[in-house]
Amino acid sequence: MKTIEHFLKRQKQLAVLIDPDKQSPEQLEKTAKIAQKAGVDFLFVGGSLLTSDMLFHCVKTLKENSDIPVVLFPGNTYQIARNADAMLFLSLISGRNPDMLIGMHVLAAPYIKLSGLETISTGYMLIDSGRPTAVSYMSNSFPIPNDKKDIAACTAMAGEMLGLKIIFMDAGSGAETTIPEEMITFVKQSIEIPLIIGGGIRNAAKLNGVFEAGADVAVVGNRFEEAPELISEFAEVVKKQNA
Repeated sequence: MKTIEHFLKRQKQLAVLIDPDKQSPEQLEKTAKIAQKAGVDFLFVGGSLLTSDMLFHCVKTLKENSDIPVVLFPGNTYQIARNADAMLFLSLISGRNPDMLIGMHVLAAPYIKLSGLETISTGYMLIDSGRPTAVSYMSNSFPIPNDKKDIAACTAMAGEMLGLKIIFMDAGSGAETTIPEEMITFVKQSIEIPLIIGGGIRNAAKLNGVFEAGADVAVVGNRFEEAPELISEFAEVVKKQNA
């Protein structure tokens, strides 16, 4: 089954976001095994800025310790690992930086094609979280204000009309607040394609709220770096949503 088919399932799903710079091989192995036992749907791998050369080895460790689809969530053109199952081919549609809309994609395209990776065209939207984040700084773009649900919805609709397969709304790593549930609902009602929500989801209650608002996939990273044992608790929320 292609990875994109997993995203198209009509059910709630959980993705664990892993930054290769922040976990040792032992931690990666532990995270993969907990995620496997909990029934996590995706392992996203990437970061706004990677300073180590551990991407390939990170993916390798995850795949050796689970059968969960490993999906690259690249912050730049260097974050390509052919041993992953797929890559979110991100276009930063919320910003006006041409490099993040199409420029970097042109540079990366021949290497990705040679790698054989499945690419999933994704409209990536940054939403203001109350503080500057690494992704907003590295992308040199302004996030959509979190009280402008109409801008978010129109941006998502445009992405869908351009042929993107998924919309990913992200408050960014270390976000102070999650994306407002009212905005999530408004965007979800405006599109037919899957909606991914990430950033600031720090407890099971918040995860439940994100799903109730309309998210198809929720992404959690920082919280699991601090306490990987919480993966099981969060996964229970997903199971109850799908019951």
